[in-house]
Amino acid sequence: MEAYLDNSATTRCFEAVKDIVVKTMTEDYGNPSAMHQKGVEAENYVKEAVARIARTLKVQEKEIYFTSGGTESDNWALAGTAYAHCRQGKHIITTVFEHAAVSAPLAALEEQGYEITKIPVDKNGKFSMEKLEKAIRPDTILVSTMYVNNEIGAVLPIEAIGRLVHEKNPKTIYHVDAIQGYGKYRIYPKRMGIDLLSVSSHKIHGPKGVGFLYVNEKVKLQPMILGGGQQKGMRSGTDNVPGIAGMGLAAEMIYEGLEEKVAAIRENKLYLAKRLSELENVVINGPKPEEAAPHILNVSFLGVRSEVLLHTLEEKGIYVSAGSACSSHKRAGSATMAAIGASKEQQESAIRFSLSEFTEKEELDYAVEEIQKVLPVLRRFSRH
Repeated sequence: MEAYLDNSATTRCFEAVKDIVVKTMTEDYGNPSAMHQKGVEAENYVKEAVARIARTLKVQEKEIYFTSGGTESDNWALAGTAYAHCRQGKHIITTVFEHAAVSAPLAALEEQGYEITKIPVDKNGKFSMEKLEKAIRPDTILVSTMYVNNEIGAVLPIEAIGRLVHEKNPKTIYHVDAIQGYGKYRIYPKRMGIDLLSVSSHKIHGPKGVGFLYVNEKVKLQPMILGGGQQKGMRSGTDNVPGIAGMGLAAEMIYEGLEEKVAAIRENKLYLAKRLSELENVVINGPKPEEAAPHILNVSFLGVRSEVLLHTLEEKGIYVSAGSACSSHKRAGSATMAAIGASKEQQESAIRFSLSEFTEKEELDYAVEEIQKVLPVLRRFSRH
């Protein structure tokens, strides 16, 4: 049996998404910038994808820009805002437990003379609104927070943050990294005070290598990729039609019956949390499972290094993650686990389980049963 429980790293494509990707690679494969019929056909796929995505957010189609994925969307949102507004100020606010796609470009901006303020979180990943309010200044050009933490599933109050940011300083731009939140929550940027929103396709059962950035029409953003002038000159480069068409369809499909699907995912996650918590020396990290995002569960199996357990489970066809997939090949500790004050033992033994609408309860039972079998053996070896 196989149990794929690493959906925060990537998801299986919807069948219909796979079909449209193949069709645009083998039949309707024109360059959307070309003036002939093949080009027009390809351009129509791009237009339809824009319309589908804009409908999920209730925004204007002209406010959607396609990128190569979540990392590019985050980088563009941060650097593009910083460079476009540097005369207004060089102060940026974020949190201590952002994904590397946000924390790394901010570190680069800091080296260029920008001042970065990081708002702390508590052991549950709860964000301090009071500290945010105190941190906003006349020269604060940008506030950037994630919607859902990718490691522990903590959910930030983005609507309240957006309201506070714009009340305290109407000129400050609010960016949301919604890579783990889009497709799990209904997000309406206009109503929530979100000026920039980053999304990645392969987290919502779409193809890899494509994402989008929502840019409020009133926001000034500096282009980062120059060339042929595609996407109104804001993001040059030949449009990735198969990726864009696939992501547009995935966005539409993920939001069909969203509440029912999310409720089923959450029910499975709570079931998994209950069964794992019954095992010996197991700690659930971050917020209570019922208060976290519906799909993410972070668990420490004390006495066993996470990499050892991960590869042991892999041999049995069970796929999980040791922290963020994007940083799993690096030896540095988890910024998120450190931010919530997890002990060294918790950090070294943490495993992330992440579910999707395709996850079956049988997979969860199989994973728990195998974990129950291997834990005593691995703990015995780790003591020697």
